Amino acid sequence: MYIRQVEEKDLSMLVEIEQQGFTPEEAATKEAFIQRIQQIPDTFLVAESAGEIVGYVNGPVISKRYITDDLFTETMHNPHEGGYASILGLAVSKKARKQGIAAKLLKVFEEQAKKHKRQGVTLTCKAELIPFYEHLGYTNEGIAESVHGGVVWYNMVKEFV
Repeated sequence: MYIRQVEEKDLSMLVEIEQQGFTPEEAATKEAFIQRIQQIPDTFLVAESAGEIVGYVNGPVISKRYITDDLFTETMHNPHEGGYASILGLAVSKKARKQGIAAKLLKVFEEQAKKHKRQGVTLTCKAELIPFYEHLGYTNEGIAESVHGGVVWYNMVKEFV
């Protein structure tokens, strides 16, 4: 398995993995993926194994510490340096789960964020995923303002400073 930057040819597999990992209300649309691939390919990574996409992580760089719901519908180009690398989506295909792929994607995402002098990485997750992120060095900073998909989300942040 190796991790690389997203390419347009990955779109259909990414949408399929997204639908496996999120409810219809939470899942990003095909149009959102197209926009992210075009606008933020530098913070959109895919894990590939034997020529097949098995997972991905993506999100824009933001100036604020926490994710806001507008980020799910509006994507702007990333600044070269600074800000927080946010994660709007992290998912692994059903057949490739429990192999450490999500952790590997996060590690590479974090390494790239450090290279661009980001303050840290910020994301939201459901309560059941808090231990996973805490194990990887993220801090639970409480319930998020986000109401994306009608779910209760928690702010998780990993500072680099």
